[in-house]
Amino acid sequence: MTASTRAIFLVDNGSLRPQATLNLRRVAARLSIRCGETVHAASLLHSHKVAPETLGGEPALTLGPAAEREAARGVTAIVVVPFFFGPSRALSEYLPMRMAQLQARFPGVRVTVAPPLVDEQAPVDLRLAQILADNVRERPRETERPDAAFNVVLVDHGSPAPEVTAVRNRLAGQLSVLLVDEAVGVMPASMERREGDAYRFNEPLLEDALERKALAGNDVVLALLFLSPGRHAGEDGDIAAICAAASRQPERRITPTRLVGEHPGIVAILESRLQQALADMVS
Repeated sequence: MTASTRAIFLVDNGSLRPQATLNLRRVAARLSIRCGETVHAASLLHSHKVAPETLGGEPALTLGPAAEREAARGVTAIVVVPFFFGPSRALSEYLPMRMAQLQARFPGVRVTVAPPLVDEQAPVDLRLAQILADNVRERPRETERPDAAFNVVLVDHGSPAPEVTAVRNRLAGQLSVLLVDEAVGVMPASMERREGDAYRFNEPLLEDALERKALAGNDVVLALLFLSPGRHAGEDGDIAAICAAASRQPERRITPTRLVGEHPGIVAILESRLQQALADMVS
């Protein structure tokens, strides 16, 4: 199979904030350069509602319609590279359903989905933890006391899928090893969770974690396990509001890192996942 007969999509969940689409496009462009093929930026949902004038005049793509357009022009293979940390329900439930609709219209089109950024079936890969460690070390220092001890809280959105939370917890363990000589400790937390005991695996919530006595007296570095800015991890988002409330206590100095998807090293991991998918297509 040649590059001309396939279409590659870097796919996120989607956001109503333009910054998320712009970041997805930036990463897709860098992945295109790295792999030598065009990689289209597309979302599963939501992003088509963003006003094109906030996106440089170019409307955002959603995967379903974009993949069908490629199939209509003769592409015989669709390759999806998830811009996701782990096996989100969006990948395990919505994506297969939407691609089944595509294949019902175009039975000759093969769809291959690469593993997410953390591939549980592969040997241990520390590159994502290294990105998180880089972000901790490169954090802005304006709000911190010079040479103060600090704790790290690794926060993700929170998920109804325990497999996704397991990815976060694994990364927290790896990060604690990488920062063993720098941070007092590393704690995982969720920004939010669904109600009910069935979702307690997301605990602790960020707002509760920041109130723990174990963090008192030390600065807190908030390692953001988010890929793109949006209403959660973006400017004036939910994370910022939670930190602002916790920072009212003078002993709590909280410094967020940049997002994982803003680190240049993310492209190398995505290329690895793409190459895994391409290898599966010919095996």
